[in-house]
Amino acid sequence: MAWTLTDDVGVYRAATGELLRSDPVRNTVLLSVLESLSRLGPTAFGDASPVLGWWSPDGAPEAAVLRTPPRPMLLTALPGKSAQQLARALADRGGDLPGVNGPEADATALAAAWRAITGMSSRTHQRQRLYRLGTLVPPARPPAGAARIATGADAALVGSWLSAFTAEIGEPEAAEDIVADRLDRGHLILWEVTGEPVSLAGHTDVIAGVARIGPVYTPPGLRGRGYAGGVTAAASELAQARGAEAVILFTDMANPTSNSLYRRLGYEAVEDRVVLVFGG
Repeated sequence: MAWTLTDDVGVYRAATGELLRSDPVRNTVLLSVLESLSRLGPTAFGDASPVLGWWSPDGAPEAAVLRTPPRPMLLTALPGKSAQQLARALADRGGDLPGVNGPEADATALAAAWRAITGMSSRTHQRQRLYRLGTLVPPARPPAGAARIATGADAALVGSWLSAFTAEIGEPEAAEDIVADRLDRGHLILWEVTGEPVSLAGHTDVIAGVARIGPVYTPPGLRGRGYAGGVTAAASELAQARGAEAVILFTDMANPTSNSLYRRLGYEAVEDRVVLVFGG
């Protein structure tokens, strides 16, 4: 079998680094999660060890996966028979596979292979669109207020907003170590009006020239006032100032408001992706 599965972050990074960096826009989430695991340790995202793997049928790795339980498995493209072989390798290894997150064709192929082996069907949890910033177009009518970088003094507010954000989109809550790390590294930005925070955005590390915007969150009672546009533009500018040659983000395709907002800011569609969850 051409798949190698491990929980050793260093071994995985050495094996897959070149592959992941060969397409850092599409592999952005794997790269940023791997960076956090390398810096903060294998349990940065939860108590369970990560599930890491790569497919090398003829020498150099041609596909890779990464999972931080309880989240779905992240995928690169899965060429050839790698999806079928991955499903078999995961089944032989034991353990659960709650879902997959990746390019639509590849996620669907793995889901079909997993069902053929385990009998578990899948359903679509979310359809996503990957966008890349062309030329940033600041909001035509800038909202009141201004952006500032969040600090450790904002930890309680930021933590509560991120908890609300993950609950709203149906994802596991961000680990405290991850939130603290993002604050320490100056990667979270607040939009303030008369000294009061009203919206939040962030960007990841710049890896292989790419930074990803996220999350973007405005409390429900403050929406519709342009704050998300202002803070997203500010986070995008900050990522560029810190060396990002490509600034990207993901949207939920079921949310026309956010998709329209990001297009107005100058973001252009790259590809569609899907999150599938298993059960039954």
